[in-house]
Amino acid sequence: MNKKIFSLIVGILISITNLNSQSVEFEKYTLKNGLDVILHKDNSAPVITTSVMYHIGAKDENPKKTGFAHFFEHLLFEGSKNIDRGQWDVIVNSNGGMYNANTTSDRTYYYVVFPSNNLELSLWLESERMLHPVINQIGVDTQKEVVKEEKRRAENGPYAKVFDEVQKELFKVHPYKGSVIGEMDHLDSATLEDFEAFNKKFHNPNNAVLVVAGDIEIKNTKSLIEKYFGEIKAGKPIVRKLIEEDPIEETIFSEAFDENIQIPANILAYRTPSMKTRESRVFDMISTYLSSGQSSVLYKKLVDEKKMALQVFAGNNSQEDYGIYLIGGLPLGDTKLADLTIEIDDEIEKLKSELISERDFEKIQNIFESQYVSSNSTIQGIANSLARYHVLYGDVNLINSEIDIYRSVTREEIQEVAKLYLNKNQRLELKYLPKNNQ
Repeated sequence: MNKKIFSLIVGILISITNLNSQSVEFEKYTLKNGLDVILHKDNSAPVITTSVMYHIGAKDENPKKTGFAHFFEHLLFEGSKNIDRGQWDVIVNSNGGMYNANTTSDRTYYYVVFPSNNLELSLWLESERMLHPVINQIGVDTQKEVVKEEKRRAENGPYAKVFDEVQKELFKVHPYKGSVIGEMDHLDSATLEDFEAFNKKFHNPNNAVLVVAGDIEIKNTKSLIEKYFGEIKAGKPIVRKLIEEDPIEETIFSEAFDENIQIPANILAYRTPSMKTRESRVFDMISTYLSSGQSSVLYKKLVDEKKMALQVFAGNNSQEDYGIYLIGGLPLGDTKLADLTIEIDDEIEKLKSELISERDFEKIQNIFESQYVSSNSTIQGIANSLARYHVLYGDVNLINSEIDIYRSVTREEIQEVAKLYLNKNQRLELKYLPKNNQ
């Protein structure tokens, strides 16, 4: 089949899918204790997701006591006043459920998935975590070892510390300069009182959103939420102040060494705007065009055509205060790291001096349309999106309207944002080298 015709058909099919897809309906309200609640009803399958997102991440920590947000991701599964240590897993699994949690620099997210006849159980479990978790020495000591092992595994992977090195160079005063997992000596030196104080400050209803999505009846769900969460006392209001970085005005040159790699990597990294901005969305599209997947400009050029790179990797890490756009490549054969930089810069300059083609622009739009459909295709995905848009963006309805922002972006806008941010004097150039190169 002709590639042009195939591309047209794919675009049409994606458009039809989106036309047929319904917007995500939800109801949002707030309990007297400040807990925001979002409900999404979908009775198409007997499944529910109950989740809580706390507005607490690594950036909110005391710089001398890092790793607490991620540590609590583990610690809050230890048990509660009414759930014996080690029984959380037993309760969930024996009732046909699953659970998990994750932490970023900006938030912590907990969720459970159950058959819908276990709605009340799911709410009780999450309320126990918020109302009276057990924070004792045995739980702290156990989870310290778990986190240490997690850190060891992460650091022993090839190229595992690239992002940590990038953060450290791009941010000098903002907490984004540190890793989410934190420093182990900070956790080791922390007292039980430190952990209790952290929990008391951040894990409160007025610093969280509860999302219940799936096969529910709204009236009954509201009643159960009031039963299990209504009497939890609010914590003191949390005051956050944006820590601003000075603009990068000269290229930052740096080297880092990794004993777990044999092939060096060349990294270019830029500090980008907050995820809340329109510019951040434009940058998502720039990232996709330049370096996302095997059909991207840089992959086709450096891996497929010129055979200069073994691999090209990249990402646009959008965060609440700032973002990071990172482009990297592993040289193939005798290719020098400097040569990779030249080739990457050539494509960046084209992006700044020329409008991308209509065909490439349509391809990017189709990718984002497809991602939008995919992100809202499961109850788990919808629950996560509702929580994330509320906590980090302050606008739950972005679950329906953010795609319109991407649709409204123009080729001219892509060019202007590239001109504004993708400049040599505004970036980090990191040589990530095998340790035996020292």
